[in-house]
Amino acid sequence: MQRISSCDLLKKRNENDPFLKRLITGDEKWVVYNNIKRKRSWSRPGEPTQATSKADIHQKKVLLSVWWDYKGIVYFELLPPNRTINSDVYIEQLTKLNNAVEEKRPELTNRKGVVFHHDNARPHTSLVTRQKLMELGWDVLPHPPYSPDLAPSDYFLFRSLQNSLNGKNFNNDDDVKSYLIQFFANKNQKFFERGIMMLPERWQKVIDQNGQYITE
Repeated sequence: MQRISSCDLLKKRNENDPFLKRLITGDEKWVVYNNIKRKRSWSRPGEPTQATSKADIHQKKVLLSVWWDYKGIVYFELLPPNRTINSDVYIEQLTKLNNAVEEKRPELTNRKGVVFHHDNARPHTSLVTRQKLMELGWDVLPHPPYSPDLAPSDYFLFRSLQNSLNGKNFNNDDDVKSYLIQFFANKNQKFFERGIMMLPERWQKVIDQNGQYITE
C-alpha cells in the first residue's frame, strides 16, 4: 500500500540523514469572517435539544496560504477576492516563498537546501509546478494521496488555528490578516517544532496500523 511504503521510506531516510530541520511545509485553509462558536447542549429526557446554528456555506471567507518550518512561519498570504489557486498563482507563491527563505532561512540556501512538503492538490502537482520546484532545487517529499493525517498543517497548525478562531468575527480581509499575524507571533518556536517533529511517530503509526488513517 502506498501509504505504508511512503511512510517506511520517509522514516528510514530520516534515520539515515535527519532532514526535519530542513523541512518547509505548506497548505491552504479557508478562514471565514463569522466563526460561530458551536457548543454541545445537554437536555433532560423528553426535552427538545437546543439547536446551534451552522456556519453559512456562502458566507464571506478568505483563503490563507501558509508555509512554515520547525522555527516558525516562513511566509503566508491571503488570496485576493475572486482569485483561486491554480498552477500560475501557485508558482507566483513559490517565488515569494523562495525570497522569504533566502531572507529568513539563509542557512537552508547556503547548505543542503530545502526539503519541501505539500499535498497532492492539482496546482501542487502540475507539470509547470514540478518544473518550478526543480528550478528552485528543492527536494520534494512524497506525500501519499488523501493523507491529511500526514500533513503537519492539517494535523497540527490548522487545528490550533481553528480552535483559536472559534467565536471570532471579522469585518474584512485586513482584520483577518491582523489576527493571523498576532496568532503566529504568539506561538513560540517550541510550538512549531512540536508540529514538525511529530512526523516520525505518525509515519510509524501508519506502518503499525497497516496503512490505516490516524484518527484523533
